[in-house]
Amino acid sequence: MSIHGILGEQTTDYPTEYSPETLYPIARSMGRDAIGWQDDKLTVGVDWWQAFEISWLNPQGISQVAIARFSIPASSPFIVESKSLKLYLNSINFTEFASWNVVQALIAKDLSACLQADVQVALFGLNDDINGHETALLIAQPEGVCIDEALADSTDKVALTEHPDASLLSENEVGASDESVANDGTQPYTFYSNLLRSNCPVTNQPDWGTLAVSITTDKPFDNANMLRYILSFRQHNGFHEQCVEQIFADLSQYYQPSELIVRAWYTRRGGIDINPCRVSDISLLPKPSRLIRQ
Repeated sequence: MSIHGILGEQTTDYPTEYSPETLYPIARSMGRDAIGWQDDKLTVGVDWWQAFEISWLNPQGISQVAIARFSIPASSPFIVESKSLKLYLNSINFTEFASWNVVQALIAKDLSACLQADVQVALFGLNDDINGHETALLIAQPEGVCIDEALADSTDKVALTEHPDASLLSENEVGASDESVANDGTQPYTFYSNLLRSNCPVTNQPDWGTLAVSITTDKPFDNANMLRYILSFRQHNGFHEQCVEQIFADLSQYYQPSELIVRAWYTRRGGIDINPCRVSDISLLPKPSRLIRQ
């Protein structure tokens, strides 16, 4: 994956004046072409970006601070390079704005222009969650069963793989693990793992996250196999969005689910965390949230 931008640069000049041109788009097709699956099925969902270093000046010249959530539709032709977003947000630190609404509208306009999609922006005050705001950035807990101990009783050593391995989903078919569930009909499974890890395709720095899946299928389901599959991402180079889409594609092809939700909460870097979510139907889209590691 060849990407030209500022993410891999050793030294960076941080702008001190409003600089929307700093925003750098990356085509989603780069990651989706590597997956080699039906692109249209990967466009249903949202990427929630949460930024914790938002600041600007009010008309009196006093610094204002906020937390932001950017909602980027999965149908957008581009994502934004994360470091370029950080630089862009820093570029408004010493710019005066009449109100919070003006700042919110400006960021939405600039991100929408960069990504060629309707990007929604919400700004939160640091005390919004204390006041019980429904949309504030409260700490949440993933739903379902944590599968991180699914291999605790196994004697097999989990190998380090260079790329995600979907064949692990069918390894040791039902009956080989106490975590296996043989079903006679369609049923739902909801689980999560805190062991998702991949690498940035530009800097090779590790990205850590929590993965959550809700799936309805008539195929046998095995927690141990699922954990092996998640661990196969540990040395994979891929953006957050591409990793979630790869998981969505692999689970869709192997389990043929009637309903599927795949989402991840990645830990923060540079004051920004990225949280992609893909669903088999837009009616299944969950609410945005953040976890304790964010």
